[in-house]
Amino acid sequence: QLKYLLPRLMSRGDSGLSRLEGGIGGRGPGEQKLEIDRRRVRDRIRALEKQLQAERTRREQRRSRRRQRDVPVISLVGYTNAGKSTLLNLLTRSEVFVEHRMFATLDPTSRRLRLPREREVVINDTVGFIRDLPQDLIAAFRATLEEIEDSDLIVHLVDVSHPDFEAQIDAVQRILLDLGYENIPTLLVFNKVDLLDEAAVAERMNGKDALPVSALRVHGVDRLLERIDFALPPSARA
Repeated sequence: QLKYLLPRLMSRGDSGLSRLEGGIGGRGPGEQKLEIDRRRVRDRIRALEKQLQAERTRREQRRSRRRQRDVPVISLVGYTNAGKSTLLNLLTRSEVFVEHRMFATLDPTSRRLRLPREREVVINDTVGFIRDLPQDLIAAFRATLEEIEDSDLIVHLVDVSHPDFEAQIDAVQRILLDLGYENIPTLLVFNKVDLLDEAAVAERMNGKDALPVSALRVHGVDRLLERIDFALPPSARA
């Protein structure tokens, strides 16, 4: 968000705003405030980048410990507001923050989950994706999205009730491709089927290898757990 804001502060400086109160040959209060705003934004960006790097190191250490313990890792991905945090809360009986706005989930949340065959796994919630994500924002979120890299399985959750759900599927798949995660086994899950009638669900499911669920109404969750268990690579299920 700060990287999005900075160029707009710069463009404001090119307008007449900075000269509104400036005297001849001098700088007015408007220009001085813009310079202060720009400096503060740049300083904040640098501080956050340092935090991201430190968090990257901590997550790599955690991933290394998980690999040593041979604990399978599942990552929940999806377009913003697909219902990932709601599903994570349901599956793990936890209270992960849920809010219906873009980037509500910024820090990846990890929880332990026991599958039907008594296999324990770690499941991660990730930031909601958006279409046309700028490259500098992909870089900013890379520390968050790196949790996906060591996943044994990706659960791609889709708000099937959204009129643009197919474009949202494509957007998520493009980002996974850009990050180099396209070869990780993926389970496609259509959430929010409770918001559609049966005919609409059948129409949207047509030709797609997806599992219909409703995280809010606890519909299809047992079958989802079985599919997750089955979809894990054999080495991760053993």
